[in-house]
Amino acid sequence: MKKPTLLEVDEQAFLLVSARLEQGELHEADYPMLKAAIETLLYLRRLLERKDTAMRRVLRMVFGASTEKTREIFGADEKPECGKRAGRKKKKRKGHGRRAAAEYWGADNVQVLHDQLHAGQSCPDCDGGKLYDTSRPGTLIRLYAQPPVAGTVVEVQKLRCALCNQLFSASPPPEAGTEKYDPNVGPMIAILRYGYGMPMNRLEQMQEDFGVPLPAGTQWELVDAHARELAPLGEELIRQAAGADLFHNDDTTVKILSVDQQIRNGEAEGLGGEKRRRGIFTTGIVAIKADRKIALFFSGREHAGENLQKVLDERHKDLAAPIQMSDGLNRNPPKTTETIQANCNAHGRRGFVDLAASFPEPCRYVLEKLKQVYEHDEQARSENLDDDQRLLFHQQHSAKPMEQLKQWMEQKIEGKEVEPNSSLGEAINYMLKRWERLTRFLTVPGAPLDNNICERVLKTAIRHRKNSLFYRTENGAQVGDLFMSLIHTCRLCRVNPFDYLTKLRRFADQLGKDPGRWMPWNYQATLATMPEG
Repeated sequence: MKKPTLLEVDEQAFLLVSARLEQGELHEADYPMLKAAIETLLYLRRLLERKDTAMRRVLRMVFGASTEKTREIFGADEKPECGKRAGRKKKKRKGHGRRAAAEYWGADNVQVLHDQLHAGQSCPDCDGGKLYDTSRPGTLIRLYAQPPVAGTVVEVQKLRCALCNQLFSASPPPEAGTEKYDPNVGPMIAILRYGYGMPMNRLEQMQEDFGVPLPAGTQWELVDAHARELAPLGEELIRQAAGADLFHNDDTTVKILSVDQQIRNGEAEGLGGEKRRRGIFTTGIVAIKADRKIALFFSGREHAGENLQKVLDERHKDLAAPIQMSDGLNRNPPKTTETIQANCNAHGRRGFVDLAASFPEPCRYVLEKLKQVYEHDEQARSENLDDDQRLLFHQQHSAKPMEQLKQWMEQKIEGKEVEPNSSLGEAINYMLKRWERLTRFLTVPGAPLDNNICERVLKTAIRHRKNSLFYRTENGAQVGDLFMSLIHTCRLCRVNPFDYLTKLRRFADQLGKDPGRWMPWNYQATLATMPEG
């Protein structure tokens, strides 16, 4: 891809050439300018196809499909080719848009008895029948606004003797408590900050606007103190994850100011002759064993494979090698522990999604073949097949379209129908180079198709980065990793993270004694064994 010749021309000159072009009266000096403009346009198009994937996606969102679904890329008239799902109509959801009263489980519940009648009383209309409770009360729902952290000001009257000057204070009500901050304030701030990406200075402004001040410095003190209580659980979460059968891992960038300063200082001093790593990353790891899923976050200078190795260092030596799903980067596998490598089909597919506008027919073929495989996987999931049954199902239904896809791609390259160095050739070679790992779901029970679950987990860190921009210190990053790990593990286990963190505060002195009993999936059973009070 030859870079076009640089030709410096102002906008007015181009407008004049455009006007002469419309009139058919081009000058001899106009042709080099037009030739340079055409070459630049072609160069930019090829550059976008090969390098700037993010820009291609922006352009597709503006001018074309907003998702990577095949029917959105090529048109709504596309029909699925997978026989069992072809023609299946999506059932309409029942209901009329209103939410049931039971879904408002976080709201206060007030029961109102009839002010004149009661069960067992004679009917006032017929005088013969007896009234009974229908056990189906009518419901009225009232919602009101309040700040994330509300407050109550309790004014305790003080009386002083005019003669002896003795002071007498009224007793505060029990609900006033003995501490300024309720035990649930720290968990609320942690979830807002690390679960939803709300910066502490923004929460400070919100609280100020609602008339319940909560300075950012105070927020950090509460969160940091809570993190110290939860530290044993973070270590236990890693130990529990180490025994998983399947690991997903991936990286995203993060900014830690103190680490960034260390990198710049190290380069300024010229330490060492090797190429120095300048990046700072947050690694997301999802460990899966049976139905249990654990999310882990690690922020620092280590790559995904190095952080996964930290987890696997806690793994019992007698356990079989786990499956590891990631994209095709060589920094994702662990360094010393053996794993069964599987690569992400969604990454391979995305290369053709990005080129669909430039190479519609070849990309359509690839996406349709992969679509069949994903539909088979969805069918296996809907039928609750176990790992061995799912493997057999894919071998029976997905092996053929995948083999056809491989033969088609090899023919395009070996038959010189596609230039290997072109954008389409690079997308094909990406998949062929990783074919064994991309098709691991056809040979290994439990091997997934893609790394999408890890990418969804990493959105927690990405949202935090977009809103809060950076961590100030490594300690701040470790606190964030701890809370993100606990919060997202709760979500994967379908546990309410606020309830989890709040309940843990009540038994903070118990967490370090046996942290395995206080995991998101078993803390409720542990609470049932604790004494009341």
